[in-house]
Amino acid sequence: MYKMLEIDLCTGKAKVKDISDLFAKFIGGTGVLTYLALSEFDEKLDPLSPSAPIFLGIGPFNNWFPSASKTVALFKSPLTGDLGESHAGGRLSMAMYASGFHVLKITGKSEKPAYLSVDNERVEIVSCKSLWGRSALSTERILREKEDTRKGKKSIIRIGPAGERLSPIACVTVDSSRHFGRLGLGAVMGSKNLKAIVISGNRYFHIEDKKEYQSLYNELFKTLAYSETTYKYRDLGTAANVIPLSEIHGLPTRNFSQGFFESAGEISGQNFADNFLVQQISCTHCPIGCIHVATLRELFADPHMYKTIKVSYDHELIYSIGSNLSISKAEDILKLLQFIEKQGWDAISIGVTLAWATEAFQKGIINLAHTNGIVLSFGDSNTYLKVLQNISDESNEFYKDLEKGVYYCAKKYGGEDFAIHFNKNEAPGYMTGINAFVGYSVGVRHSHLDCAGYSIDQKFLGRQNDPSKETKLMYEESLIRNLTNCLVTCLFARGTYNMPVIEKGLKILGYDVDANKLIKISKIVHGMKYLLKEKMGFRFSDLKIPTKLTSVYTSRGLINEKDFLERVKFYAEFIEQDKIMAKQFLSHTID
Repeated sequence: MYKMLEIDLCTGKAKVKDISDLFAKFIGGTGVLTYLALSEFDEKLDPLSPSAPIFLGIGPFNNWFPSASKTVALFKSPLTGDLGESHAGGRLSMAMYASGFHVLKITGKSEKPAYLSVDNERVEIVSCKSLWGRSALSTERILREKEDTRKGKKSIIRIGPAGERLSPIACVTVDSSRHFGRLGLGAVMGSKNLKAIVISGNRYFHIEDKKEYQSLYNELFKTLAYSETTYKYRDLGTAANVIPLSEIHGLPTRNFSQGFFESAGEISGQNFADNFLVQQISCTHCPIGCIHVATLRELFADPHMYKTIKVSYDHELIYSIGSNLSISKAEDILKLLQFIEKQGWDAISIGVTLAWATEAFQKGIINLAHTNGIVLSFGDSNTYLKVLQNISDESNEFYKDLEKGVYYCAKKYGGEDFAIHFNKNEAPGYMTGINAFVGYSVGVRHSHLDCAGYSIDQKFLGRQNDPSKETKLMYEESLIRNLTNCLVTCLFARGTYNMPVIEKGLKILGYDVDANKLIKISKIVHGMKYLLKEKMGFRFSDLKIPTKLTSVYTSRGLINEKDFLERVKFYAEFIEQDKIMAKQFLSHTID
């Protein structure tokens, strides 16, 4: 039932491998991919070499249950040199399932620009020199028309020019508006001359207990579609976070100089919904409808000739291109996002890098010679558009460097104290306090999604710090999310997929598990992740907090570096237990 398709872009050869035993041991998704990556990734591997693999994987719940709509990508990050893991929605998980494959492994490098075509058992590497240089948006339109005769579900993932230039902050766009956003998968695809992947199929599998399955499905669908736990995502989406975060001084503003943005109302989810929202859509097989799409009307010829553009938005994009750059008009954020979408950059990374560049210019570290005469100022959206154009044109060395990320730029030009990254990954949009920053540092992806430190900060607002207790809560949350990423369900549905539901769903699909076994598997997979990261050079002892963040006011006041390091140490102790479990399990498995 569970198969991996391996494709070598150098030879064009493909082979299929039965990996049902790995799904039995590690549930699926991120668990299976981490196990596979353990024998492939190490510190010496060049992430942009032909031998560096890309893994795409889904889990046992994909296609069977609502909101099990994500796909996991695992790769070596060209941005950090560490584990690259990114998750995306859209149609991809269902298309992979329908093609008959739960894992794709891609190695090698095509001699010429190409896209990978998978349609059931038919696998082709198709030359596409004419697509090289095209935007991520136009590539999707062209391929969707070209591949229109396929049967079943079809998904198209592709890179923009940023990935072709091997920018380590390049993302991969999935279908209409989803992304493998973080850590540079776009550059890895670009290094393989792989412009896109088109995958489809019409294979569907039989389930034994249809009555019990249908009963659970209906229950989950009703909860996800109508409950209060998902209402926020249906209504304003994550953009609903903008005003509440600003009110508690947790919204990063002007390169994390403060947590309050005086124009939060103008870029809030409410304002976007009232004046720009045109549709709310879902990933395939999800009833929540969290994807919010705005319209942007642009004049392309005088006097009244307009074109209407659709742009998706969420909290992270509004923060990185809005408050953190001090952009106070929603339409200006949409213009910048549209340019970023075409180029195929990760919006968080490019926004944080622009914020660093602006502060560096104001402090005299960057000057007019670097910027070709452009004055960088917070709030100046027209200038930021010019900067993005210069980056895409590779106008000079400085602009080429800007798409290498904030760590690289600060190391080369200076301003490391106010370069806001964690283990070289640009910071997400929460300035809620110590747990948010620790979470970005210690998590497997160095993301706010790893252990939800930002949420724990908010639970403890106004209360005395308890480093051990709060760090333990982050660790426990990371295990829950790790299991979610094995299944692979959307994190927005984690409140619905509680342990009894997970147990029941897996048993319907033929798994022999209970709550205790699931927790054990999650700990083993978690430990495997850190064993893998350590193979690639990660050390808890190397983690640092950006100096600037120890002198700005957050939702929980000022951050103390000693407190930060203490919590990192606590977290490392929890992980040590998981690593021991993983080593023991792997030793037994190999024996």
